[in-house]
Amino acid sequence: MGKAQALRIAVEHTANAVLTVTLAPRCAACARVLDAPLRGPVCERCWSDVRQLAAPLCRTCGDPLPSWRVLSVALAQCPRCRRRPGAVDAGRAAGDYEGALRAIIHALKYDGRRSLARPLGTMLRSAAPDLLHDADCLVPVPLHPWRRLRRGFNQAAEIARQLEAPMVHALWRRRATPPQTGLTAAARVRNVRGAFTVSPLLSRVRRRRLIDGRIVVLVDDVRTTGATLNECARVLKQAGAREVRALTVARAAPPARRA
Repeated sequence: MGKAQALRIAVEHTANAVLTVTLAPRCAACARVLDAPLRGPVCERCWSDVRQLAAPLCRTCGDPLPSWRVLSVALAQCPRCRRRPGAVDAGRAAGDYEGALRAIIHALKYDGRRSLARPLGTMLRSAAPDLLHDADCLVPVPLHPWRRLRRGFNQAAEIARQLEAPMVHALWRRRATPPQTGLTAAARVRNVRGAFTVSPLLSRVRRRRLIDGRIVVLVDDVRTTGATLNECARVLKQAGAREVRALTVARAAPPARRA
């Protein structure tokens, strides 16, 4: 270790100690006092608690598969994707929407901790290099303009900025849909049907150049049933996209079917 690096580490350690003692900043996920606040708003323990999804995974939605299924089904798809094919050609999530990862996403989304988009983007790059390496562009799932104005940012766009491909705001949310939380899978599909269109800010020339015949990757924070992603993919394919993939930081368990 060189002198410059040793000095930098010593200065950082001192600054972290001063901030911890004077301000006692707390982890955005677990609320414990941060030992190293200069390294971000989430403690190392919470990051270490995040577990990425392990192969084998459904190639269409990214849900885990039992190993025997990969051996017996050439397409490596889960039963739901085989039963109800949609507009998304391939999908992946980095982890399950629970525990530390759920708290971290909430800190980004609802507490405005936008610096968390960088490590979450790094997690996505690690989880889906095969879906990103030949992608032509990234399209964040848009918020309705009023919700975007109230929140101050779109968390999907913040995450997409951390990925290594051009980002295109190709979609527009033209209808302020009620939150999907608590809705059944069928109700989620109805809720987002017709809610998206090609962005009016995207000229016809740019659409042909950026979308037509291209491999497009949708980016969002959480996938539950995939209804929103599927509706966005349908619009992009109508606009000429050759292939639409979907990346989300987390996947949540679909809601139980109501009796």
